[in-house]
Amino acid sequence: MPVDRRKLLAMIVIRAIVLALLLTTAVILESTATSLRSLTVLYGLVLAYLALSLVFLAFYLWAGGQAAQAFFQIFFDLLLVTVLVYISGGVQGSLHILYVLVILSASYFLSSRAAYVVAALAAILFGMLVEGLYYGVIPYFQPEQARTMTFTSTLSTLIISWALFFAVAFLVNSMTKRLTRAQDELNRVQKELLVKESQAMAGRIAAQIAHEIRNPLTAVAGAVQVLGSGEGSEFERRDLTRIVLKETERVSQTLEQFMDLVDPRQAEFEPIDLSALLQDTLFMIRRSEDLNGHIEIRGNHLRGPMPYYGSPSQFKQVFWNLIKNALRAMPSGGALTIDFEDRKDSGLRLRFTDTGRGMSEEARRKLFEPFQSGFESGRGLGMAVVRRVVDDYRGRIEVASDPGRGTEIIIDLPPATAAPAGKAAARQEN
Repeated sequence: MPVDRRKLLAMIVIRAIVLALLLTTAVILESTATSLRSLTVLYGLVLAYLALSLVFLAFYLWAGGQAAQAFFQIFFDLLLVTVLVYISGGVQGSLHILYVLVILSASYFLSSRAAYVVAALAAILFGMLVEGLYYGVIPYFQPEQARTMTFTSTLSTLIISWALFFAVAFLVNSMTKRLTRAQDELNRVQKELLVKESQAMAGRIAAQIAHEIRNPLTAVAGAVQVLGSGEGSEFERRDLTRIVLKETERVSQTLEQFMDLVDPRQAEFEPIDLSALLQDTLFMIRRSEDLNGHIEIRGNHLRGPMPYYGSPSQFKQVFWNLIKNALRAMPSGGALTIDFEDRKDSGLRLRFTDTGRGMSEEARRKLFEPFQSGFESGRGLGMAVVRRVVDDYRGRIEVASDPGRGTEIIIDLPPATAAPAGKAAARQEN
């Protein structure tokens, strides 16, 4: 039966903690009426078992066969409990309840079936000890522990203990089966919900895409119809041609962003300069006339190169979408601050802060959801793509915004050496 290595290590650690508590209890009891001989044996037993725990740890680190190791350790736990029961007076004591803890540990660390085997071993060891003490084959640990007990009372105590051992094993086995069935049923329901959610999401996305491209296609169809009829002046035809090109580009951008979201291209990683990529992006935005003279670009992004290892196209997408959203949030002008912070071993921090209209709490929650744009002309895909890229790099993105107080977006990226590994891991998960 396979055993999780983490469970095996937990067994060793928990046992060491219990033994340490037992040793502490013995030290506290040293001032009580407990005999010095009992404490001396207890000290030796606990210290010897702590040393044995080091042997268990060595086997855990350098040997295989986790199942055999776990069963071996549980068997020694049974021997330890048997010795403790013997010290406490056998059937006249109360420490035989500790056998139940060993049975429970066997069920957790091994399997529910193993609990029956351990219960049988506990019954055998406890029975041998009780019978040995009763018939005088095994002397009592201390003479005063010997008491006159009838055969009937001894046998009934023994049978009750055996029944307790197997009852615990049965209950644990029954509960484990019920939990397993419940877990299987829960997994089945979760899979069905995921399928239904995926179908619903696909329907919503299809409807949104149809909505996004319907208006541009309608405009293109109308312009082409007029152009085809040959009506209108030269100026009107040039204007209609411009509309066709603009709306066609809009459809193309919508489909391209959607494909980047649902099926990102295999990006090629290379040494890059984030500062230079940002300058290229700002140059393109200035050519599109979205960056007018009423908006000031600030920050330390011009102070020098910011080396990283990643995909130039992906970071241009991130910069483009973040800057475009900031500009749309400041239609009457304002300031956009872009800061790069190299935190050495902690990675990079990119900070985009605008003085625009800000967002409500509900808008912040929906910021990264596809087709949830806060702007009339927005498609609601840009920030979803940003989130996808940041996740691919195992980064983190935070948004702080309040209505009328602007928006601050912080992106934390891992060190450059960790980025490709994070991308590869993300692709495997996807």
